[in-house]
Amino acid sequence: MASVLVIPIIVVAIIGLSGYLIYRLALYDLICKRSVNQTLRKYNIKKTPSEIIKEYYHNKGEQISHQEIQDMEKRYRQNEPEQFLAMYDSIRENTKS
Repeated sequence: MASVLVIPIIVVAIIGLSGYLIYRLALYDLICKRSVNQTLRKYNIKKTPSEIIKEYYHNKGEQISHQEIQDMEKRYRQNEPEQFLAMYDSIRENTKS
């Protein structure tokens, strides 16, 4: 009798957990990436987020590796997408000076 209730609950829990992990690890990042790219296109910015990060830190005088750029891009894309616009504004101000 107990197996009639336990087995479906375990199956539903496994399906739910795997669905959440797929969303969180794959789909969420794709949605965030699409959102950032749309925002950059909206403001007619031709640079990619990684180019913006690289140039921003180059202007600050810091050399960062490609892996660090990728990690920053993912963190900013998911947690602070407005940072790309702020960094781009800083780059633009430095080129005007």
